[in-house]
Amino acid sequence: MIPIDRFRDISAMIDRATETRVSPAVAIEVGRPEGALWRHAAGRLTYDDDAPAATLETIFDLASLTKVVATTSLVMRAVEQGQLELSAQVSAYLPAWQGHDRDSATLLDLLEHASGLTAHLPFFRDHRGRAEFEAAICSLPLEYSPRSQSIYSDLGFILLGFILSDVVATPLDRQWAELSEQLELGDLRYRPPRTWRPRIAPTELDPWRGRLLQGEVHDENGWALDGVAGHTGLFGTVAAVSRFARVMLATMTRSTPLGSPDTARRFFTRTTVSGSSRALGWDTMLPTSSCGDRLSPSAIGHTGFTGTSLWIDPDAGFYVVLLTNRVYPTRANEAILDLRPAIHNAVAQRLASELA
Repeated sequence: MIPIDRFRDISAMIDRATETRVSPAVAIEVGRPEGALWRHAAGRLTYDDDAPAATLETIFDLASLTKVVATTSLVMRAVEQGQLELSAQVSAYLPAWQGHDRDSATLLDLLEHASGLTAHLPFFRDHRGRAEFEAAICSLPLEYSPRSQSIYSDLGFILLGFILSDVVATPLDRQWAELSEQLELGDLRYRPPRTWRPRIAPTELDPWRGRLLQGEVHDENGWALDGVAGHTGLFGTVAAVSRFARVMLATMTRSTPLGSPDTARRFFTRTTVSGSSRALGWDTMLPTSSCGDRLSPSAIGHTGFTGTSLWIDPDAGFYVVLLTNRVYPTRANEAILDLRPAIHNAVAQRLASELA
């Protein structure tokens, strides 16, 4: 690992972020394919003076990191094993997906957020469980013609979770648990057990559920799906997400349980959909991205609404995992939007200077 004092300025930036209430808790790891270079945790699990200190073992609600860590990875494996075909129409897997406006939509479109589905709807107010969600999403009027544009959509990834459960004939959370165990990722799972609760960073004081959420998925649609969904639901530590990042870097150069380098390149290549920065599941580097403007053009990443992010730079050979609970006690706090690019720029500059 690089000596801690080489990252002193970034540590101070993170410490200040907890002091100025960007987020009560923050954990970060920077690493390369062979392992971690630097780790740091700051703050407390809440803003109470007697709250437990955040550590590298703190568990965070990963929110939409679930889309790339679990769902996209499981789709990638299923494609590699011939269980899914990216060019297949959505209706081939979900018979309720019917209509002239949507006949052409494919699994690829769902992954690239180009299926025509709107971004988000509060189905949790009136629906519970897969059957009700599937019927509602599949019959929802499309917002645009498939592949005419791209709108980031939770709904498409909810459907991908359903498709995976059917094709593999195994519930999504069990599929992920088996893959995570095979990859030896550690504390990274759906529906965290009660034994994890003292380590879990609370998220929001949720007016809908009438309680502070701790160890319970923050996303309301995810909650209505019993905490297991294609778009959200994973909880984990910064170390576990970092182990996943190293597997992704490895898959770009050799075959792993996720797939071959050819499959990895297919998933990490930016879509041809006009105006979109999306790859398959992943987002890609733009100067306006959450990763700042110093990562390589090949960088891929994703964020989570609760204040989490993962960026992987295959050309420069490093990753950054940044986990926070910035939605405590309310999602109205958006100061993380300035913190993320500042941290990534500082990390990229520091690593560049180490190689100079």
